[in-house]
Amino acid sequence: MGPTTRARFVHNRRRRGPYAAPDDDDEEEDQQEASSSSSSSDEGEEDAEEEGSGEVDDDDGEAAEPSGKEEEVSPVAAAARSGRKASITISLKKVCKVCKSTGHEAGFKGAVYIDCPRKPCFLCKMPGHTTLTCPHRVAMEHGVIPASRRNTNTSLDYVFQSQVKGKIPMVKPQFLIPNQLECGNIKFHQRRVTCLEFHPTKNNVLLSGDKKGLLGVWDYVKLHEKITYDSVHSCILNSMKFDTTNDGLLYTASSDGTISSTDLDTGIGSSLLNLNPNGWNGPSTWRMIYGMDFNSDKGLLLVADSFGFLHLLDRRLKARIGDPILIHKKGSKVTSLHCNPAQPEVLLSSGNDHYARIWDTRKLEPNSAFASLAHGRVVNSGYFSPQSGNKILTTCQDNRIRVWDYIFGNLESPSREIVHSHDFNRHLTPFKAEWDPKDHTETVAVIGRYISENYNGIALHPIDFIDTSTGKLLAEVMDPDITTISPVNKLHPRDDILASGSSRSIFIWKPKTESDATEERNREKAKEFVYGSGSRKKSNGKHENSSDDDSDGSCDGKKKKKAKKTRFTHTIKGKGKSKV
Repeated sequence: MGPTTRARFVHNRRRRGPYAAPDDDDEEEDQQEASSSSSSSDEGEEDAEEEGSGEVDDDDGEAAEPSGKEEEVSPVAAAARSGRKASITISLKKVCKVCKSTGHEAGFKGAVYIDCPRKPCFLCKMPGHTTLTCPHRVAMEHGVIPASRRNTNTSLDYVFQSQVKGKIPMVKPQFLIPNQLECGNIKFHQRRVTCLEFHPTKNNVLLSGDKKGLLGVWDYVKLHEKITYDSVHSCILNSMKFDTTNDGLLYTASSDGTISSTDLDTGIGSSLLNLNPNGWNGPSTWRMIYGMDFNSDKGLLLVADSFGFLHLLDRRLKARIGDPILIHKKGSKVTSLHCNPAQPEVLLSSGNDHYARIWDTRKLEPNSAFASLAHGRVVNSGYFSPQSGNKILTTCQDNRIRVWDYIFGNLESPSREIVHSHDFNRHLTPFKAEWDPKDHTETVAVIGRYISENYNGIALHPIDFIDTSTGKLLAEVMDPDITTISPVNKLHPRDDILASGSSRSIFIWKPKTESDATEERNREKAKEFVYGSGSRKKSNGKHENSSDDDSDGSCDGKKKKKAKKTRFTHTIKGKGKSKV
């Protein structure tokens, strides 16, 4: 026999595991919404090793005579001599997408998440068990980690018991869960929804922002009445706040480093602050704005950037007051700001430096925080309770919702830690647990869920209603028509209505009536969907401003004085299932 040749070809296709946690200081990347179906397809990919081998004879079919030294022949030359292609055999190895080791797999298989045996439980972050057997598994109720005992015999506690707690109703009224899908605006936005806000006086009007900076106004009762302002900002619209003295004036904050005020009646917008006047000069100098709130007593707009600084703006002068103040670790992103509803001068901030902090805006100085609430990882949001402002609710990337029952007590540790699945891959808007503004007991919160659950063979990501006083799961809101994740959720301040942003679409939920509970066909009949601006195309096949640029930071800060206002009245109503 002639000389034998053997060739080995190795091709590795490696991707970041869909449940590998993002780095704490990572800036947000383009987030194509991760549905359970896409997760399962990603997990099906494996690293492949291709091995080619074959024996090649001489042209005349006879074996070559030995020459004392075996001559090595390349596979290409050998194949050319024989006049045929060399055979290739492929062997597949199981490769874990989490730890990159061979011999096992991890991730989603359908609606079931398989843990990596070398990593702690993905849900509670503790070793010794898997997500399927986790004692804090979101199935019947959430797991609660109680706080340690503390000394309550202080004068402030006695004041709280006699004056504040006595005003809080001890008997909880019946809470109506908006658990039925009423209507939806399919692909209203061109990119993922990043924030939602209900109009303060017009009950049926919902405002929304997306990753491209587009601002949408939608009357969900009339369905087809919607307006889009697509030149307010040039990239991610992160926060929206109404002027308390003028409900037609909206303030918006964006990752382009600007604060804008938009008159919703005329569509005329003006810039109040631009942190990047010289344009894009690299990520080391580009400032983005995530946290923003309005102090109605002082007429101040409080804004925090991605470098840890707080800026104060006078809405009447439309100018910045004083110098920026460092409130979080220098170079870290401030993710949210919230003024106390009872004492607006008290400010709560949260950031990428693993802390939420309480400040007095009347004497702001670096390192002058009243309290620093330590967390395990990045704090996505922090909110005071909506009625008394005595409680604090934070959402952290370590799959914990933390509750402080009394802000004037011992803040070294939370009153409760509620285990909940919201540790997401980078391709989503961050999850934020928010209070129900109508709940006078200040116990109900709403948040979307990341890990999917198997409901009659369909992998769905519910929206959870949680009793923060006990950690009990009050309700799981879901619909088989919505298979994508809903990270952005907002409860109506006056009605029993929930608005949710899932991918590029917006949905409205209302409580299920008794007739709907007895007749399932009414449930299907109740759904109405309208196809929004994100699904309409121009004559050239592309929607205006439909770029798929993945860069969230390198965006042009320039914008026009008057925002473009585009109306779409094309309405499609559907019954039953609708592809999202």
